[in-house]
Amino acid sequence: MAALKLDRIDLNILSQLQRNGRITNIDLAKAVALSPSPCLLRVKRLEEAGYIVSYNARIDLAKLGETITVFTEVTLNDHHREDFIKFEASIRTIDEVVECHLVSGGYDYLLKFLTRGVSHYQSVIEDILERDIGIAKYFSYIVIKSPIEKLHYPLAKLFTTER
Repeated sequence: MAALKLDRIDLNILSQLQRNGRITNIDLAKAVALSPSPCLLRVKRLEEAGYIVSYNARIDLAKLGETITVFTEVTLNDHHREDFIKFEASIRTIDEVVECHLVSGGYDYLLKFLTRGVSHYQSVIEDILERDIGIAKYFSYIVIKSPIEKLHYPLAKLFTTER
């Protein structure tokens, strides 16, 4: 399907849904200043065009138990296309890796791990190293506190010229 031309209302719908995916269509319509029927049609159109890819529940992990977040910088031995493909394919299978970013700068990848604790992280990273997927070196950073964690994007600031 061809990309849709999104207007201010479409961006507002996306903004509202990323903050609350369970919002009722009536409340969403009020929030974006539409009547319910056109609002629902826009949501369906945004879903069909692939702008809305899923609706998820945010889990309070602290209620389930202790976890730690670890950011790990990874540098690969070699930098051929197949080295990146091999690394990414292997990392994709590790459940504790919740994010993987190819970055520019002093290392190749920034990984975000979520584990039960330091020993669990150490076990996971040792298993990764045993896979022989081309890691030259890695540096780990344990998160002490996350004072800001936004799960929504500032769509209006990113995709409109209005301020």
